[in-house]
Amino acid sequence: MSHVEPTDPVAMMLGVLDLDSSAARTTEDIFTGHSHPMPTGRIFGGQVLAQAIIAADRTTDDDRVPHSMHGYFLRPGDASQGLTLSVDRIHDGRSFSTRRTQAYQQGVPIFSMIASFEREDPGLEHAVVAPEGVVAPEVALAARERIAHHPLSRRLIDANPIEVVHADGGIYDRVEGEQVPRQNVWMRTRTPIGDDPALHRAVLAYMSDLTIQESVLRAHGVAWSTPGLKVASLDHAMWWHRPARVDEWLLYAQESPSARGGRGLATGRLFTREGVLVATVAQEIMVRVPDAEAVSGG
Repeated sequence: MSHVEPTDPVAMMLGVLDLDSSAARTTEDIFTGHSHPMPTGRIFGGQVLAQAIIAADRTTDDDRVPHSMHGYFLRPGDASQGLTLSVDRIHDGRSFSTRRTQAYQQGVPIFSMIASFEREDPGLEHAVVAPEGVVAPEVALAARERIAHHPLSRRLIDANPIEVVHADGGIYDRVEGEQVPRQNVWMRTRTPIGDDPALHRAVLAYMSDLTIQESVLRAHGVAWSTPGLKVASLDHAMWWHRPARVDEWLLYAQESPSARGGRGLATGRLFTREGVLVATVAQEIMVRVPDAEAVSGG
């Protein structure tokens, strides 16, 4: 089934997150969806993360919210093709519900996720604080306008439903700033998306796959435009801690504790502008860099 994509990138994103449940049967929770275009032709990982959470969420009671997910990217998805999401209701307890979501194309799984949903109860509470001294998004945004107009840069910036602003300088055409295994990035949707908390949680998952890989690349001075660079997400884990609006600025503080054997691990914490911890993310990537020894420090 073909789809006409809207020109507004936020409307485009919300369109692909609006799953169709007409394929569901009495004994099965099945949803269908489509993908927004990507320059590589492959489905954006954050999109299928968000779709999987939405599908699973629709099978839980209204008083349950996602608090964690663990997923594996099994195969590259084709952005020109539709996809099917099947949800298994693994467990429903007094406080927690567990769901497994599989995303398929052409009858083959491309993504597999297990997520846990909670009925929130009072309890102990603490949280780490946001990093200090991070450049404000307005200041970083003004600096970003000075980047070179490389096609990759413009595509990643202008056509993205998420406004992404590097506080430490981008790594599109070249690595700006220090070559260290950490960075801070401001994010928000380009326009408001309403007040549905479930949609904000899903879009937060969508956002969590953006730039998380860059702390691995920045550490070695590798820009996205490096000839022959190949990067693919292997798995993704996320923990939702507190509600937040994704159409307001969020700080994504990222770091990479390790890279070895063609793989790199990246972690991130998402904070509100006021410094409240919203979510924690971890992702391992496959990374192939031509002449890797030259950038490995070895």
